[in-house]
Amino acid sequence: MLALTAADAALTEVGDPTPGDDEVLVRVHASSLNRGEAVDLPTRPAGALLGWDVAGVVERPSAGFVVGTRVVGLVRRGAWAQLVAVPVSRLAAIPDGVSFSQAATLPTAGLTALRALERGGFLLGKRVLVTGATGGVGGMAVQLARAAGALVSTSLPSDDQFDLIVDAVGGEVFGQAIEHVAPRGIVVNIGTPSPDATVTFRSALLDRAPGATIVTLNLPDEPIGADDLGRLCALLADGRLDARIAEEVSWRDLPAAMDRLLRRRVKGKIVLLVD
Repeated sequence: MLALTAADAALTEVGDPTPGDDEVLVRVHASSLNRGEAVDLPTRPAGALLGWDVAGVVERPSAGFVVGTRVVGLVRRGAWAQLVAVPVSRLAAIPDGVSFSQAATLPTAGLTALRALERGGFLLGKRVLVTGATGGVGGMAVQLARAAGALVSTSLPSDDQFDLIVDAVGGEVFGQAIEHVAPRGIVVNIGTPSPDATVTFRSALLDRAPGATIVTLNLPDEPIGADDLGRLCALLADGRLDARIAEEVSWRDLPAAMDRLLRRRVKGKIVLLVD
């Protein structure tokens, strides 16, 4: 099969995956491009398989999934390939009315946003700030927070305080966001523009928020289940969640798409079509 591999993200002929007992073999139709994948690419060894988000069809029957079932899933690597083995615990059926491209935007961006918002507990009536709202995770977080009844802002104000802050930018913006957390509020950081970034904030403004918490969220460390993806798919099918697809491009055009993403020239998600 063909797959995109490191270090130059070139299409390469590799062996077909062999799924384990708890995995389903999926023929990939679409994937999506996440900033974390682009940032991590230079650190990957030559020839390593790439890609996290999978949308496609079941290639052979397994774990209750019949051949031809449209599915969406999340893997640690190998989504940017013609075939990928997906853990059944991270795989969900795609409902009617949801395209492969739409479904492909959900695994990383949607699940990250979902987990970040869950840190805030019951959101009805709470004040929520989301930074980086034009990006994939931020855009999902804004929609999900509003659907939960939160009062959502997407820009840093002069003096407001927030019960929950989801920071999808990091760096200087992360430091500014910390200054706006409310007493017993929570700041969830999911944006890491550089591992060497220094975060600074005025401690007096944090001191006025007793009991506030700052946490860093990394999706691979989070418990993920098929029910979570299923919930997000249902929201897409019902029109309560917009995939916010900015571009659909051939996976052969990955380098140019990655460059646009890293330069923050894309508002929404880039979907890679495995054509």
